[in-house]
Amino acid sequence: MKAVAYKSPGPIDREDALLDITLETPKAEGRDLLVKIIAVSVNPVDTKLRLRKPPAEGEWGILGFDASGIVEAVGSEVQGFKPEDAVFYAGSFIRPGTNSEYHLVDERIVGPKPASVSHAEAAALPLTAITAWEMLFDRLDVQRPTPQGGKTILVIGGAGGVGSITIQLLRAMTDLTVIATASRPETQAWVRECGAHHVLDHRQPLAPQVEALGLGAPGFVFSTTQTAQHLADIVALIAPQGRFGLIDDPEDLNIMPFKQKTVSLHWEFMFARSLFGTPDMAEQGHLLSEVAKLVDEGKIRSTATAVAGKIDAATLRKVHSLIESGSTRGKIVLEGF
Repeated sequence: MKAVAYKSPGPIDREDALLDITLETPKAEGRDLLVKIIAVSVNPVDTKLRLRKPPAEGEWGILGFDASGIVEAVGSEVQGFKPEDAVFYAGSFIRPGTNSEYHLVDERIVGPKPASVSHAEAAALPLTAITAWEMLFDRLDVQRPTPQGGKTILVIGGAGGVGSITIQLLRAMTDLTVIATASRPETQAWVRECGAHHVLDHRQPLAPQVEALGLGAPGFVFSTTQTAQHLADIVALIAPQGRFGLIDDPEDLNIMPFKQKTVSLHWEFMFARSLFGTPDMAEQGHLLSEVAKLVDEGKIRSTATAVAGKIDAATLRKVHSLIESGSTRGKIVLEGF
């Protein structure tokens, strides 16, 4: 089978940063599905792994998490899927990635592809939708109001993949007032299209902008990017007894300033369930089924903003460069080999 992989980590401008290779097609065993990949999307985690994580000795590193495709074969213990089923999912942190013609994935983290959209549109959703859903409903518990500001949430970085779907899920499933941030006219317009009630410029101090809205202090803050840069503002603007969640990787995170407000802090890493094989691992499959229903009911839409081309090394190198620029909105998708 065809695949795109790397041997040594490093910057994307090297000729060998990502290469087209050919490998044996894997076989489905146990609870695994063998999926014929039709479309994938690229996430910041792909670029981080390519930059920092060497493959195992003698192995190729195959990146990619988001995928949409058709089940080719199933393992002997599979219960929920059969060959020819259309599926979408976000893969696992500890297995080869989806940038390959065929891919093995545990059925428990797989959902039925939304019927109303293309594979390319479906491939934009899984990783960001799982991240947003788990943060909103499992970590921040936004359906349980905070004592103060419990009807308002601030989403920092609203135009990215996670921010885009977070706003949509909030509008589809809650009655919260959604404040989101974006810095350019085109990304601010995108955030409004996704459903944000108010849009702030995260290049400017956030606390004064939130105060100027006259809504009071938000009880919930979800930071998707540049948390370290905005931390002082978050401390200042969040309501006492509020809940703060983040997904990025600040080099240093001093949480002591939150103590006086009794703010709780919540990390979200959507690979945790599959990484540790937690007893509730199948919740991600159920979650994706609900996301598919919301898409098919027209309550949320795909965050795909561009189909960059075929799934090959040259196209992936271009997309990795775009992701690393920090200027993208929504999700960039690749389709076919």
